[in-house]
This record gives sequence, structure tokens and C-alpha cells, in this order.
Amino acid sequence: MEIQYAVILEPDDGAFSVIVPALPEIHTFGETYQQALQNAREAIELALKGRRETGDDIPPSDEPRIERVTVSIPAA
Repeated sequence: MEIQYAVILEPDDGAFSVIVPALPEIHTFGETYQQALQNAREAIELALKGRRETGDDIPPSDEPRIERVTVSIPAA
């Protein structure tokens, strides 16, 4: 069975930090974008395996919505 989860990759001092909104216990990173994605995949697999072993729910695939918000900053 395959399931997809949204991941959020944020630039972090030359690397990328990763969070998975549906699995808040996951926080990982990678030196490159591709490494961060691979680390996220491995972390998700481990988290789901752990949830299954403890009888916890496997969350469904999610569709987070990402929007940009424009704000005004007062002049100094």
C-alpha cells in the first residue's frame, strides 16, 4: 500500500529542515533538497511503522493549503 504525505521543506542555513503536517512528531533535515526529501521519506516510514506497532491511527493523506500573505511594515 502506498500513501502520500505533504512535506514542508524550509531553507535553513544552506540546508533544508522538513516537517510533515500530518505527522507532527517528524522533524528532519538534509544538506540538500534531495537528501531532505529522502530523510523525510525514511522518517515517515519509521513513524508509520511505530504507529502501527503501538496501535495508533495512521493519518490519511493530507492536502495542506499554502498561501502567501502580504503585510505592511511601518517605516523606521
